[in-house]
Amino acid sequence: MSGFFLVIRESERRQEKAGEGRRRGIAAVGIHNVSEVTNYIKRMFQREPVLGCIQVRGELSNFRCYASGHCYFTLKDAASAIKCVMFRSRAQGLRFRPENGIQVVVSGSISVYERDGVYQLYAERMMPEGAGDLALAFEQLKARLASEGLFDDAHKKPLPRFPKRIGIVTSISGAVLRDIYHVSKRRWPAVQLVLRPVLVQGEEAAAQIAAAIAFFNEKYPVDVLIVGRGGGSMEDLWAFNEEPVVRAIYASKIPVISAVGHETDFTLADFASDQRAATPSQAAELAVPDRAELLRYTESLMARLSQQERRQLQEKRLRLAACLRSAALQNPQLLLAGRAQRLDRAIAALESQMKGQMKEKRHALEIVLQQLDYLNPVHILRQGYGIVEKEGAPLTSVRAVKAGDLLTITLKDGRIPARAVKVQGEDNQEQ
Repeated sequence: MSGFFLVIRESERRQEKAGEGRRRGIAAVGIHNVSEVTNYIKRMFQREPVLGCIQVRGELSNFRCYASGHCYFTLKDAASAIKCVMFRSRAQGLRFRPENGIQVVVSGSISVYERDGVYQLYAERMMPEGAGDLALAFEQLKARLASEGLFDDAHKKPLPRFPKRIGIVTSISGAVLRDIYHVSKRRWPAVQLVLRPVLVQGEEAAAQIAAAIAFFNEKYPVDVLIVGRGGGSMEDLWAFNEEPVVRAIYASKIPVISAVGHETDFTLADFASDQRAATPSQAAELAVPDRAELLRYTESLMARLSQQERRQLQEKRLRLAACLRSAALQNPQLLLAGRAQRLDRAIAALESQMKGQMKEKRHALEIVLQQLDYLNPVHILRQGYGIVEKEGAPLTSVRAVKAGDLLTITLKDGRIPARAVKVQGEDNQEQ
């Protein structure tokens, strides 16, 4: 009986399990397909309240973000790993860039991905462990923009010394605008202030700030820009850490002064700007000169100029007095005597040089005349020679003469008409 009872009890237990399985959508006996088993397990996960809202700490690995905006990654520790997915609607809210190897805390729910039959964490939030997401996002973006050269000192532009028009990008409400106005008008009343009101925090703030900077560069040129807001938390100031704002400041052709928060607050806009001001009031001090200070400086320069003028005038007077006491001015003849003596020596030297040159030229001329005299035909005639001409042309050969030709013989003192009786050549033969 006892054995039968046990059998009966086991049968009853199986029947109870079968009834429970039917209530949950799966029979305790029989053969089931994969989808039925997977759906059953998925409903088990969904009924577990702990898995519906859970936080998991782990190391980020295999992180990939697709063009759809969905992100897939794995959380792991020394012993285990879990697959995770963060859909686009949640991933858009990330303030930092997830990187493999960092420790994070992911909040979400765990369920079963039916296609693969695996459980995974559906992430709704992700926070870096230790430093907050804003701090990590700040450092990540700062490093990336610095590598592109957006913070290089070589790119920074000098501020104009005497600006006529200053553009202001800030909220229309608050103490920032009031502080800038009072300080600038006190220091330089002639300056014109132009406000482009924007939101300084919230989702639309970064786009408005970047658009305002572009507006002044493209449509309403000013001499210098002040971009800033009052103090607040890191989240309140975050618009000035957004990449569009930083790139707009870098691209600005107008010098930009950043005045965000208080002295201890630093934003990426500060690093990209041409000049960082600890406060909005200091920004106004940097933007415009101090009229009172310039007046004092001008007066100081005038005093220095007057003093220098008096000193130079005194020096000129002393030099003039010394000149008047000099021997040359007391007896100018002494100064002229020395110069006259030098002139006489120069004239004598010039005359001596001229005589020497004339002697040399005369001797050279005599030599040339002597040479010309030697070449003169008259000189030859004086030696007893004569010139025989036929019809006015000198004869150089007996072949040009025939018996009976009229000839003219020229001697040193006259001419003799003659007639050729006989012509005889070098071989003593008659021609």
